[in-house]
Amino acid sequence: MQEQDVVYAGFWVRVGAAIIDTLLIVMLTIPLLVAIYGWAYFDADKTGFIVGPADFILSWVVPAIAVIVFWTYKQATPGKTVLSLRIVDATTGNPPSTGQCVGRYLAYYVSIIPLGLGLIWVAFDKRKQGWHDKLAGTVVIRSRQRGPSPVTFVKPNE
Repeated sequence: MQEQDVVYAGFWVRVGAAIIDTLLIVMLTIPLLVAIYGWAYFDADKTGFIVGPADFILSWVVPAIAVIVFWTYKQATPGKTVLSLRIVDATTGNPPSTGQCVGRYLAYYVSIIPLGLGLIWVAFDKRKQGWHDKLAGTVVIRSRQRGPSPVTFVKPNE
């Protein structure tokens, strides 16, 4: 497959988008967690990895659902949107399916577990795909236009 007018999003711009998303999640969840658990939430000696059910829901479940919903309906998280990036199907250039979005999210764990190698892979891959992109069949591109219109992918024999 030959891509025409496609600019893949590289490692550093994707890191920037992840930082923006992380800051947004922290700004939303920390005040809620402090309201529920108090400042003792940050006392590492008295708390474990997950402090309680609200911690699990606010720190793990809600962000996962939010990310998948953003990917499904906007093709991007807020951080990617700010930096004009979009997630598209690697074969067609169309918006990813909900299944691809869920798979991509779960595949982040595969990318992270071996010392983050699957995330760093973006820096070296021809199409700037991390392992999570490869497993989900997606690519992240720089957006030249707004909206969910597909990217033009042209097959070599056409």
